[in-house]
Amino acid sequence: MQNFLGRIGAAWGVLGLTALLGWAVFRVYPFALEATLQPWHWYETAFFVFWMIFMLYGEGYKGFQKGFSPRVVARAVHLSSNPVWWHVLLAPLYCMGYIHATRKRRIVAISVTSGVIVLIVAVHWLPQPWRGIVDMGVVGGLIYGVLAMWVFAFSVLIGRELNHPIDVPNATTGQPLSS
Repeated sequence: MQNFLGRIGAAWGVLGLTALLGWAVFRVYPFALEATLQPWHWYETAFFVFWMIFMLYGEGYKGFQKGFSPRVVARAVHLSSNPVWWHVLLAPLYCMGYIHATRKRRIVAISVTSGVIVLIVAVHWLPQPWRGIVDMGVVGGLIYGVLAMWVFAFSVLIGRELNHPIDVPNATTGQPLSS
């Protein structure tokens, strides 16, 4: 039963985060599309090229592929082996590092989320096509992140080992455990 509960938690963690990030893409995409309905000046096009490269590299590669996505999958794997009913229930939050994580991981998770919320509010006030251009970069970075998460999840499913810190506190010492 514990093995089944753990697998449910791992699947819920990855699928829940996929849904959350997919919902963000769904919400932002119309603004990105709206920006393409009008002609752009050369400087808007130049910014678009710069912004897409920046977001695909910064958010997609550095943020998701090198950090968030493998950590999510590593924490899902850890949850599958060590299920606790409330961790399974809150598996997306567990995989993101909001619960049952080291103090540093929780601080980073909350800080990143706070920063994203501030940026969402700020971008909301940009006029088109600037808002759409920014949102295109966000859509690109989020799609990259979801794909990276699924590549890591698939690699674990076919038996490859994922060597990424899980940032789970040790119950006796409070020190991080390695995966």
